[in-house]
Amino acid sequence: VDYPKENQKYKISEATMCGGGSSNNAAYLLAMWGNDVTLASCIGNDDHGKKIKEELISVGVKTNYLKEYPYPTTTSYIINNLRNGSRTIITNKLKEMSLKKNMEIKEDFDVIFLDGNDYELSLEVLRKYPNAIKIIDAGSLKYGIEELCSLCDYIVCSNDFLRDYTKVDFKCHEIEKVEKAFDILQQKFSGLVITTLEEYGSLTKINNQYYHIPSIKVKSVDTTGAGDIFHGAFTHFIANNYPLLDALRYANITGALSVSKIGCKNSMPK
Repeated sequence: VDYPKENQKYKISEATMCGGGSSNNAAYLLAMWGNDVTLASCIGNDDHGKKIKEELISVGVKTNYLKEYPYPTTTSYIINNLRNGSRTIITNKLKEMSLKKNMEIKEDFDVIFLDGNDYELSLEVLRKYPNAIKIIDAGSLKYGIEELCSLCDYIVCSNDFLRDYTKVDFKCHEIEKVEKAFDILQQKFSGLVITTLEEYGSLTKINNQYYHIPSIKVKSVDTTGAGDIFHGAFTHFIANNYPLLDALRYANITGALSVSKIGCKNSMPK
């Protein structure tokens, strides 16, 4: 089926609804896998917000920094092509739906995972916990992302971010071109840079040697949330002292397994 055309009506075969968002999904997986997790995010005072909070609590995510605002919860509408697993996402987010600077965070954290949103608060948290392991999901170019990346130990960027930041055009399987772009990006940050390459796995560079960590072959039906699941899994393995290349390999596998099912939270490997 071609992409939906303007001014037409279409029927869908099925619909799935669940909470989402990069840090939300990562927190859910981390808690489901037995980690002590606190999520700082925001929801609206509506049924969607209530359901999101209930989902998180059901797996043990601490929600004391999940702020409720008098606005509609941010909503994404995802059109999924079951033939190839691709998805198109349309998001409705009000500018008021963002965490504010100076939120009082009292706990000590061993690991901090950021999704690149809420620049001022993220910057404040990174500076407050200099000894924590800091991981950022650099999914897209946005305000302040470069400064946040400069303060993190692991900069896990999407191939879109790598392409947009470096202005190097490449396909994920064109490893030599990926490496060229990677070198440009790596020169910008002191932390370890990793780029995800969708079904082709991930790539990093250690002591001037490239490491291309392949994924596994799966039948893809829905790629929604695969990147978030990868980041959550990677954070889990790093937090639990797995060697880096093992952490990347297992995170690749976790993300790959998730695309074989429709949805996000229900597709997370247990």
